[in-house]
Amino acid sequence: MPRVTVTIITLNEAEHIAAAIDSAAWADEVIVVDAGSTDSTTQIAADKGARVTIRPWTGYVDQKNHAASLARNDWIFSLDADERIPPRLASEIRALLQAEPARRGYRVPRVTFHLGRWIRTTDFYPDYQTRLYDRRAAQWQGHYVHESVRVDGGAGQLRNDLEHYSFRDLSDQVARLNHYATLAARQMHEAGRRATAFDLVVHPPAAFLRNYVLRRGILDGGAGLVISAMNAYGVFLKFAKLWELQKAVGSRQ
Repeated sequence: MPRVTVTIITLNEAEHIAAAIDSAAWADEVIVVDAGSTDSTTQIAADKGARVTIRPWTGYVDQKNHAASLARNDWIFSLDADERIPPRLASEIRALLQAEPARRGYRVPRVTFHLGRWIRTTDFYPDYQTRLYDRRAAQWQGHYVHESVRVDGGAGQLRNDLEHYSFRDLSDQVARLNHYATLAARQMHEAGRRATAFDLVVHPPAAFLRNYVLRRGILDGGAGLVISAMNAYGVFLKFAKLWELQKAVGSRQ
């Protein structure tokens, strides 16, 4: 029966780390790779029985691959500090690993708690993430944003949700949208992508309609409306920052 290590990368996650580790109590090992927290993250993690390593931040992909390399087991479940593995998902994973699984990695649907409710509409759900994988046949890849696990032979899929407590409130969401839009714009620019008036005018409304109508945000009332608008704002911000970046680079040439 394959054994599982849960890996968590952290930076100032004292608010979340205890609950994250508690949700991984079913695993054979929990590893926390911390990027130099100035709060009590590492002390809380150690007190919870996790194996804690301090390592300067080298990016999401490298940090997560490093965490997997420290594991005593080949099967890894990569958990973010603001996520929780509920009992049903833990039971599904344990049942899967009663024998050697058919696939070398598995995607899980992720559900986000925001604006006072679990959101199962818009682009927030099912938000599939490959989190359970055999490190001998899978690893993290990507650049600044949208890191993901590449699995040799393709990933299977689990049924039960991974829980995500991503945002404290709308102010926190705006701050995160700004941060990730900066990274996304940089990544697109380095890949040769350029923003046009079409991108700024068309893509944000299209994102709103996709979230609110096609992805049924309308069924979540005010929360669905706000999330759809925020997702559209994030798209606008990404292309606006790309436009700003290309103008700044052009002015220096």
